[in-house]
Amino acid sequence: MFKKLRNKFLILNLVIITIMMIFAFTSIYLITYNNVRTEIVRELHKTSDFHRKNKEFIQKPHQEFNDDERLPITDNMMPPAEPSVSFYIITDNGGNILSTTSIFEMDDSFYTSATNVALASNDSVGKFKLNGYYWAYLIEPAFFGNRIVFVDITSQQSILRNLIFTFIIVAFVMLFFILLISVFFANKSIKPIKEAFDKQRQFIGDASHELKTPLAVIRTNVDVLLSNCEDSIQNQSKWLNYIKSETDRMTKLTDDLLYLTRVDHSNLEMIKSDFNLSETVENTILTMEAVIFENKISLDYHVEPNLTAYGNHEQIKQVIVILLDNAIKYVNRQGKIIITLKKQYHQTILSITNSGKGIADEHIDKIFDRFYRTDKSRTRANGSYGLGLAIAKTIIEQHGGKISVKSIPNQNTTFSFKLPSN
Repeated sequence: MFKKLRNKFLILNLVIITIMMIFAFTSIYLITYNNVRTEIVRELHKTSDFHRKNKEFIQKPHQEFNDDERLPITDNMMPPAEPSVSFYIITDNGGNILSTTSIFEMDDSFYTSATNVALASNDSVGKFKLNGYYWAYLIEPAFFGNRIVFVDITSQQSILRNLIFTFIIVAFVMLFFILLISVFFANKSIKPIKEAFDKQRQFIGDASHELKTPLAVIRTNVDVLLSNCEDSIQNQSKWLNYIKSETDRMTKLTDDLLYLTRVDHSNLEMIKSDFNLSETVENTILTMEAVIFENKISLDYHVEPNLTAYGNHEQIKQVIVILLDNAIKYVNRQGKIIITLKKQYHQTILSITNSGKGIADEHIDKIFDRFYRTDKSRTRANGSYGLGLAIAKTIIEQHGGKISVKSIPNQNTTFSFKLPSN
């Protein structure tokens, strides 16, 4: 599925870029072509004026010069910026050549062919190819017939032709490199989508699995009750307690899932205000202090007074409860929990460290994923679904903070979060 999505993305990208290149190259070619055409027309008019004003260069039909009388070809004999080859022909109304003007020797048949092509086109300005060269012409009517000036535009045509070849080569080279770059960015763009899809699929599978177990227990206990329907409720209380216990677990699971759905919603309005984070941490510790001492856990905490934060007080309190409850669950027997709240630069940092088994390196990057548990048998026994840390991470990130974990195997584990301080 993702391979097809990537290929569609590549095809769409290449089609769009190809269309843009065609449009750009066509525009450049048309502008260049128009400039060249304008320059050719200007040269035709300039050459025509030059030949009319310099009668000393006019050569009658079949007039011949001796070798020592023929003028050498120099730049001074040519009009400024005139093409390398040009000639001027005067014809009568019937198209017969009356005279020619050229400083280059050309065959009479060439003059005749060029004149016939120009007059046959019925256009005053045009171009044609003759004897392997491209010529532009300008026909000016006169009382005795026509004045026709021809200029060699082979170099200009070569420029236009080379421009087309250049565009084709550049287009293929660009498309090749664009394809490579597009493949790289397509894979990079598809990767988070694929990861999100995989996480969603894993999430659905895990949620279904977590719901399947208590439903199976409930169904089994209901079957037992139905098989002893004549017995009293008091005698069946054990099965009813099992049903209630599993129902409570399902209720907690669905509440956590609904909560994650709400906090994940970007349009959810969160009520925020300034509150005393130090007092929140101390009050949370007091509420859980009995559980800590009941489990013979040593507690040590250092809370800087009057540290404030901006956010939702209840949600931040929930994060503290989740992290502290997690520390209590995974601390070793007669272990130690250390809680620290301090201000560092422009951030307020809360750290909760518990001694114990720790978290292996392969689990560190996944510890905040939903339904992820390092020890599934133990977490199920203590009623954990692996959603607490995911909820904590979501809340902290929505408050513009960052949550992290560090662990030294067989020594300790530290969960901490940072919030922007006021």
